[in-house]
Amino acid sequence: MPDPSTPGRSSPPTQRVVAVLDFLAKHPQERFGLSELARRLQLAKPTCLGIVTTLTESGYLVRDVADKTYRLGPSLIALGHLAQESLRVNPAARAELARLSKSFDTTAALAAVVDDRITLLELVEPPGSDVGVRVGQSYPFAPPVGLMFVLWDDDALRSWLDRAPTIPLRTETQRLDRVIAECRTAGYLVERLTPGGRRLYAMMAGMSSTLPDELRALLGELISDIGERVYLSSEAEGARQRHDVSVISAPVYDHHHRQVMVVSLQIGRALTDSEIAKHARGLVAAGDALTAQLGGSKPQW
Repeated sequence: MPDPSTPGRSSPPTQRVVAVLDFLAKHPQERFGLSELARRLQLAKPTCLGIVTTLTESGYLVRDVADKTYRLGPSLIALGHLAQESLRVNPAARAELARLSKSFDTTAALAAVVDDRITLLELVEPPGSDVGVRVGQSYPFAPPVGLMFVLWDDDALRSWLDRAPTIPLRTETQRLDRVIAECRTAGYLVERLTPGGRRLYAMMAGMSSTLPDELRALLGELISDIGERVYLSSEAEGARQRHDVSVISAPVYDHHHRQVMVVSLQIGRALTDSEIAKHARGLVAAGDALTAQLGGSKPQW
């Protein structure tokens, strides 16, 4: 959805080009003929023809001569790699995520806050899996969403807490202080979310910073306090107790000792305390490796 706060004038012709690329990006395994593209995107057929012809000539689309269908082209590969490099995501980062994903047989991801939106920079999934998100996807960055991106940076944390929340919140300072202290000492954050909560985060992807009232109300039922659903080892009641874990995250730092990215393991199942600790050790090691790739170093708490 377009952000109404974005400065400057929009360009309808450009929006139509973006619509074609976005549509094909959402259906990467399919091919579409001109008539179907025009119909699905509600474009005049001559307009759609001009767009796909130009994109094909530039290599951003490929046209199958036999059935006259279109799909994404090779020029987007180079463009995507350059975009990742501009955000300091290099091939070595993907290799690190691949090792992490293979070690724990789950999805490993790298994300950062880009232009005030949480953006997925890289993703490695186990063979045959599909977490339902894609690289480049983004969603609003405002309390209670995004704690993992500011937890290890005092200035960023204060700025984030000052933002207008996406939902009405009950802020329990002592709980948040405990979360900050323990997660900084441990070097990782464990989020416990219900399946409904995970679906809500997926629904939020691509939305503007202003959420619909119905979605705000539904979020409010699931997440009403910052840090409320964070797992803390100090609160564990026994080694055999199992916890429904959504995500485990660790920070990546730059050479100014500032948190600039988050590396995460998508869990989506119950783990014991010892299993959480094992996953976290591997994740923190990956975060340290990614920090080293950036020439960064950890702050001293």
